[in-house]
Amino acid sequence: MASKKAAESTLYHLAPKGFWKKFRDAVVVNPEISSGLPLQGSFSASDPAQNPYWKRDVRRVYPQLSVVTQAGLSQLLIEHSGQASVAAPQEEGKGIAQRPEPVDLTQAISTITASTKVYTESQLPPSLPTPHKRWIPERSLDAPHDPHSYFPMTLWK
Repeated sequence: MASKKAAESTLYHLAPKGFWKKFRDAVVVNPEISSGLPLQGSFSASDPAQNPYWKRDVRRVYPQLSVVTQAGLSQLLIEHSGQASVAAPQEEGKGIAQRPEPVDLTQAISTITASTKVYTESQLPPSLPTPHKRWIPERSLDAPHDPHSYFPMTLWK
């Protein structure tokens, strides 16, 4: 009968090195038995230099940088200030949409607010409800102190 090839028990398992190898050889009953710990193969996530924590951590949604320029903001304000309507279809080539020219932000705000007055002196915007009164500082009687002191104490209600 031909000799059967057997799987090597220590081929894919972690083996101790140095002092711990000698210690294991001296103490263990059967030194041919593997440790049972599988070897960790190398993969892209095992390199911490190219895999920072903020890329690995999928539980948190980290804020993304967003930049809005004044020209882009003014264009958005002008485009969305009017009523949205779709033009009727026309023949080919006649109804090509033109992109509006960028306008200065102050000019865009003034054109929008000039057409519709949302708030006036009599009709103010809503304010947030607060559970307490707003503190208005009032000066109360001074605490007793030397009349010629450099820093007299002042009291406020």
